[in-house]
Amino acid sequence: MAKMMGPRFKAARRLGLNVVGHPKAMNRAKKGTGRADKKLSEYGIQLLEKQRLRAYYNVLEKQFVRYVEKAMKSKEQPGPALLILLEKRLDNMVYRMGFANSIRQARQMVNHGHFLINGKKIDIPSYGLTAGDVVELREKSRKTQLFVDNFNTITASPLGYIEKDVENWKAKLVRDPQREELPIVINEQLIVEYYSK
Repeated sequence: MAKMMGPRFKAARRLGLNVVGHPKAMNRAKKGTGRADKKLSEYGIQLLEKQRLRAYYNVLEKQFVRYVEKAMKSKEQPGPALLILLEKRLDNMVYRMGFANSIRQARQMVNHGHFLINGKKIDIPSYGLTAGDVVELREKSRKTQLFVDNFNTITASPLGYIEKDVENWKAKLVRDPQREELPIVINEQLIVEYYSK
């Protein structure tokens, strides 16, 4: 399965935005290291914003285009619809719920089959959750010290659409997230314009 690899901090500096969520990611960023520091055309600005969003959710181009097409067909505004589709990916939800300390770690945990969704084992990182879905760490995975530490120490940011049950190793997607609740810095309208050409 193809996935985005390579140095994360370097990518964050190049994109001029902390897309990896690590507190030290932008420590070595100086003026001139990011693409946003250079004079960009309108197309260049749109392209940069698209690459930032892809990096946030660790999604390859081909899959990202499918999300864009789905968002364009939805009845909602395409920009927010795209962000919400990406936000509800299983690997991202595992990260937001505090089971993992990065989206890469969350993706690996999902791939290795550590989670049950509504009692059923799902090992597809791109699986889209719906409101009311319960994500649970499997019984045998609860013995792994890393997962124990993650779930007990990572307090998922207070997102209104996630409900965490620490005692039972569960978290629930209570409802669909709203655009203003998403903890990302992005101008989705530029991405819609990029794909509308």
